[in-house]
Amino acid sequence: MRVLRGRASGRDADREATRDLLEFVRESGELAVRVWAPGRMVAFGRRDANEDGYDAAREAAREHDFPAVERQVGGRAVAYTDSTLAFARFEPTEDIRTGLSERYDAMVADVLAALEAVGVNAREGEPPDSFCPGDHSVQGDTGKLAGVAQRVTKGAALTSGVLVVDDRAEIASVLDDVYGAFGVPFNPDSVGSVAAEGGDIGSVRDELESALVGNADFDVEQLS
Repeated sequence: MRVLRGRASGRDADREATRDLLEFVRESGELAVRVWAPGRMVAFGRRDANEDGYDAAREAAREHDFPAVERQVGGRAVAYTDSTLAFARFEPTEDIRTGLSERYDAMVADVLAALEAVGVNAREGEPPDSFCPGDHSVQGDTGKLAGVAQRVTKGAALTSGVLVVDDRAEIASVLDDVYGAFGVPFNPDSVGSVAAEGGDIGSVRDELESALVGNADFDVEQLS
């Protein structure tokens, strides 16, 4: 397994690093894992970009000093501060029609295991009117902590997600205005965080990476 750590010097370079991992898995047949903090932004999904209110939503993000970007995986908008973690597991696949549910279940189980390791009692599911609502989410007593999405291409599957570590009030504030621009229901109180749950935010990245790697042997590549 190949494990990539750190963040590239810019957003385009960071996205390229993720694309390179996907291509590596497709060509080599090996697995790869990445857990990192992408930096402050609101990431809009393809669905957002095709709806009325998109320009107003992007402007709302900018007014909160969150750069607006678009992503290929996932649904509705997600906000990241510098503490927010993105995570991804890249797996070779021979048939794009199989394994979808198993990969989702495995990723949610790994996120739950990592949260338990840092002292957070979490469970699968999400409160009503959460950010980026979906069937594969993780929540705690304070609200939604993580969401998981999946993209399957020829030869490789990417299962990825976002984990709210801290800054829940700031994230809730910007998403309240962003979702309001779309006219989509959103409850700011539905946003949770590892910090609000009393978890160890200093070790959560390492525990999440460890859970995603499992028992596999791996080589580490460090980005600058």
